[in-house]
Amino acid sequence: MEAQDDEENDADKGLIAELRSLMKFFYINTVPSYGNNFFFTIGIYLLELFGILAVTGIIMLVFGPYWWDLSAAGTFVRTVHLWAAEAFVLLMFLHFFVNFSTSAFRKKRLAWMIGGIMLLAVLLEFAFGIGGVGGLISQYNAKAGADLWNGLGLGYWINPLNAGAVIGWHAAILPIILAALMFVHFMLVKTKGLNTPYRSDIKYSIVQANHRTMFKRMGYILVAVVVFSILFRAPYEAPLTIGNIANNYPDLTAITLLNEFNGSSNTATYLDTIDPYTFSTRAVYVTEPYKVYTNITHTKNYEADFLAENGSMQKNVLSQAFAYFDNNGSVAEGVNSSNPLVAMASGLTEMAQKGVYQPIVQSEAQSGLDTTYVLLFINDTGMLNVEGERYGLSLQQWGMLSVGGSPPLDIQFWLIPYNLLELMTAGIPWWGDLENGIVGFVAFMVIVFLPFIPGLNKLPDKLRLYKLFWNRFTVPEMRKGKGKDK
Repeated sequence: MEAQDDEENDADKGLIAELRSLMKFFYINTVPSYGNNFFFTIGIYLLELFGILAVTGIIMLVFGPYWWDLSAAGTFVRTVHLWAAEAFVLLMFLHFFVNFSTSAFRKKRLAWMIGGIMLLAVLLEFAFGIGGVGGLISQYNAKAGADLWNGLGLGYWINPLNAGAVIGWHAAILPIILAALMFVHFMLVKTKGLNTPYRSDIKYSIVQANHRTMFKRMGYILVAVVVFSILFRAPYEAPLTIGNIANNYPDLTAITLLNEFNGSSNTATYLDTIDPYTFSTRAVYVTEPYKVYTNITHTKNYEADFLAENGSMQKNVLSQAFAYFDNNGSVAEGVNSSNPLVAMASGLTEMAQKGVYQPIVQSEAQSGLDTTYVLLFINDTGMLNVEGERYGLSLQQWGMLSVGGSPPLDIQFWLIPYNLLELMTAGIPWWGDLENGIVGFVAFMVIVFLPFIPGLNKLPDKLRLYKLFWNRFTVPEMRKGKGKDK
């Protein structure tokens, strides 16, 4: 029996030894003398945060949206996930700035290009993460993002209004792409080592990598994420529903239904006539739900009566219907109106008040996860922008949001340049989401192909940005007077 126990212990020790050996395989053992400085070890902290995001993300997927939105434990895990993501993006930008300032792209062009693609993927991952939470801010972010993707002509493939697709992008597609890119990027760095100075006046030596210090910093970063999660809870507000709007603003709901019917709503007149907007708002929001209404209530189909009228009569009836609801006409009395459109809009509004209308509209999408039709109707009422303003959101902010504290913290700071672009171009009639998207895309292409752009690739050196990270505080040889930064 003792012999068997000894064998099991030996096996356990062997397993631990194998795991340690595997970990050591990924160690970078020697670095330039400045390589143990925080700024040159950011890559390992990004790997740590990616691991935190993976673990918390899996936990959230296991327990589902109700748990992560409404339970205390779920809210905390979601908050840790948020601040880990925030730290990831912040360090990603810092990592890029360090490598840009030291012209790292001169010696590792492929690693730089992969890093540029990773940066874009990380920002998309963050945006889809906000869209996948499921609350009011998610709805606002989804509509703002959809305008950009449609403006770029990519709405058929990327539709943030489809909650199922958003979760798929955030939890599967982008993480797989990021993991693969991170592995290749890391192996390139491990194989060739950390970049050494391209300037002869920067003196350095090769030293042992200080893994213990790096592990301590990883601990500090984890503590910082947890502390922020305790102090600043991830924002969540219950999503808007058509039922909420109908009960609080019945006249607005009825007017929106009339706009959907006559093709004058925001969705019906959307300029980018591509998916997911190429559908009949009359059919989705009025005709099909009204068929259900007439079957349930066994009432007359007033839409058929309206369509039987001649053109001038239809125009007159529609005008009277708008006037009725503009003057706060009663929905309860409107169901018995002699005006067929007043009766129809009133009946559908009552359906919405009882919580029956939205499930019908949702069912037309043929998927319980595709919320496109519902979100577009809510946006057409105008209430999405009204409620968004309570959180400091605006169309120019493209879904930026704040969280906790006084003053609140903006957690999508990288959208500030895009916001400024939208503000500066707001008065240009022909400039819209397409042009803004093109500018953003070109900016990322410049980042990715920076090593090959004459003049621009020498900008960091001309600005002497390398002094920020190669100086007497980071390079021991400079402190000892062995080198001189000219």
